[in-house]
Amino acid sequence: MGGDIVTMDGNSLEMAEAIVTQDDEIVFVGALAGAEKEFPNSKKHNLKGNTLMPGFVEPHVHPSLAATMLPNEIIAPYDWVLPTGTKKGVSGHDAYIDAITKSITENAKDGEMYFIWGYHQLWHGELSRDMINTITKDKPVGIIHRSFHEIYLNDAAIELLGITENDFKGNSQVEWDKGHFYEGGWLALVPKMAPIMLEPTRYMEGLGMMTQLIQQNGITTVAEPGFPSADFDGEIALLKKEMAKEPPYDVYLIPSGTQLFGMKGGNEEAMAFMETLSDTYNTDNIHFLPKQVKLFSDGAIYSQLMQMKDDYTDGHHGEWMTPLDLFQEQISMYWDNDYKIHVHSNGDKGIQQVLDFLELDQKRNARKNHRFTLHHMGYYTDDMAQEIKELGVEASVNPYYLWALADKYSENGLGKERGENLVRINSLVKRDIPVSFHSDFSMAPMEPLTIAWTAINRVTSEKNSFSQDQKIPVFEAMKAITIDAARTLNLEKQIGSIAEGKRANLVILNESPFSVDPMEIKNIKVLATIFEGGFNIVKSNNLKGGK
Repeated sequence: MGGDIVTMDGNSLEMAEAIVTQDDEIVFVGALAGAEKEFPNSKKHNLKGNTLMPGFVEPHVHPSLAATMLPNEIIAPYDWVLPTGTKKGVSGHDAYIDAITKSITENAKDGEMYFIWGYHQLWHGELSRDMINTITKDKPVGIIHRSFHEIYLNDAAIELLGITENDFKGNSQVEWDKGHFYEGGWLALVPKMAPIMLEPTRYMEGLGMMTQLIQQNGITTVAEPGFPSADFDGEIALLKKEMAKEPPYDVYLIPSGTQLFGMKGGNEEAMAFMETLSDTYNTDNIHFLPKQVKLFSDGAIYSQLMQMKDDYTDGHHGEWMTPLDLFQEQISMYWDNDYKIHVHSNGDKGIQQVLDFLELDQKRNARKNHRFTLHHMGYYTDDMAQEIKELGVEASVNPYYLWALADKYSENGLGKERGENLVRINSLVKRDIPVSFHSDFSMAPMEPLTIAWTAINRVTSEKNSFSQDQKIPVFEAMKAITIDAARTLNLEKQIGSIAEGKRANLVILNESPFSVDPMEIKNIKVLATIFEGGFNIVKSNNLKGGK
């Protein structure tokens, strides 16, 4: 009471005068008089003019990436505001080389891998093994691309990892002479780096910073589609250690069909292992989602390696993350076993390939309410959105691509038409296709309001207003970070809106997204989260990163 209570429970904006929670459950939503009559002894909380909403749901983050990125060096195109301070953005080749040289000189050590995240060729120019060797031949350095799908290693890093060119024989996505591992090459390298990336002290520091960002941004549920990244036992053990501190959020995990295929020796073996996960590994706040799987189509949008139907203006081509024959085999197997399938797909050719495979499976073995979900969806046409609708496909998109990439990509690689029409969300929304938003952290800041702001306004980092016909209403954007984000995980009956019988996961904001100027939505402050009925005051509510 005492402020706006936005339920997000329905097809239009609905408000309540009061809600009542008992333990971890919402037991009443409605008029204040009714709450006082039915629950006269309940402890009262006055919102004092603030706004109460369902706790935000982040359906696609990567704790392993966060744990690697956050405690290590960040030198990226834009500022990143973290619990420990602001990492300033760097643009231009000379400025980038100066920045990494200073960082390596001051911080790298003999015999220890030193990671720097954030490199992007369109902002920072060319990079190679020899260029890093020029800075240091003795200290092991790995420079991770902004996409987290690529890395450059110097000689000392290659020696420390104990890898040889022969280890990657036949892998076309490894440029050994350049120390460059990308897409399938990155996936092959990551397990070899796992002992370093999962070093417990630093990894736990990163998970702790991730927990701060989650709470400070009003999130009460996160999910990782594609677990594990590198080492199943190591990642689950360290995640359990962080969650044993009982932070105010739940974690849901969707197993990676791609990684487990390699780890378990085949698709059938991977699926058999998945069937055991809930019973073996679930805790009170870590949950493997049953009968759900994550697969990978084309390359990363941040690397300009997504597969495009008309290729790129400079003549280069995209990449497939999974060989197409294996990819089709995976989709068909999980489809036939009634899995909800999540697919990483970015370019129009990559998305089209997924739709083509799905159409074949649907004709062969028709399923209803399958909730097949495309993730990221960097570029697609309006006609493709219609095909997505007809196939019953759902979407979890990253609107932040437009803010971060549209200016550069319109000039480099995609051209004006495609670059200015990244993430055509209204093409989906106007067809009533369920759409959620995610950060794919660290592809965007873990800030649901900032991501929603991008979809509502479609303004870029250089303050250009692109493809304004693809703007969506505030209500649709708020659905995408609450009830429709829960739907992406098949959890809309438990979380995502304020309704009787649902979990008491809530967020208190200093202003309502429905009453402020849409351009101010990203500046709304998170004052507190309520997780399973317990208040968690946000100590610092002005963290806005990635800008």
